[in-house]
Amino acid sequence: MFTSVDDVSARLAETGYLASPAVATTVFLAARLGKPLLVEGPAGVGKTELAKAVAQVADARLVRLQCYEGVDESRALYEWNHAKQLLRISAGRDESWDETRTDIFSEEFLLPRPLLTAIRGDEPTVLLIDETDKADIEMEGLLLEVLSDFQITVPELGTVTATRRPFVVLTSNAGRELSEALRRRCLFLHIGFPEEELERRIVRLRVPGLGQALTESVVRVVGALRAMDLRKVPSVAETIDWARTLLALGAGTLDETVVRDTLGVILKHQDDIQKAAAKLDLDAL
Repeated sequence: MFTSVDDVSARLAETGYLASPAVATTVFLAARLGKPLLVEGPAGVGKTELAKAVAQVADARLVRLQCYEGVDESRALYEWNHAKQLLRISAGRDESWDETRTDIFSEEFLLPRPLLTAIRGDEPTVLLIDETDKADIEMEGLLLEVLSDFQITVPELGTVTATRRPFVVLTSNAGRELSEALRRRCLFLHIGFPEEELERRIVRLRVPGLGQALTESVVRVVGALRAMDLRKVPSVAETIDWARTLLALGAGTLDETVVRDTLGVILKHQDDIQKAAAKLDLDAL
């Protein structure tokens, strides 16, 4: 998939994803070693976007399993098309059960979900297991089985083994601690808030129409907000949204009026907005 760490950086940059050396190195190793990649960090720092960028540069299909509380095997692995099975049973009333059973538990009636879809694929595939920490602990046991052997057993059809292993990315916002067993099977990457220079480069790439001076001001103000004791500090996604907002408004500089009127773009709680409005000193930045 990649020839070197520099190749990772260069090709990801072509998609608009600027990777730090640590990110590029870990992605290269995950691809070279064939290991799942567990990416942890605050929301909005580019964990999901990393998987999308890898899929794009590798010309691979992106298969996404969005985790949430209560997600189970039927949503992650597969389920049977019960409505279609009932129609088939009704249409074959004169058949024996053995004849009907053989038919209704066949590929025609199988509904593959993300994990089975990724395992069965013959083409290059990136499997994104997004927000793994939101799933129940029981879901981790299922992931352990799949990620250990890259195979899934469908009792009625047999065992499906990957002929071409997908590149697997698991993301976590650290809402709960993932098991050590799952972590052992993965390479680990933590993506935090970028350094100022990297964030300026990201803004210039994503919002090319924003002037250099305003770009620098945006990054400095966001950095100051992150230093405050807020319920939810702004992430890179909010930095980009704010830069696009200022461009849309035709703002030439960051003054108190512009900042006050647009704080809702980067801060998502009223008490955070009030605290930032009271403590933010633009003259000192």
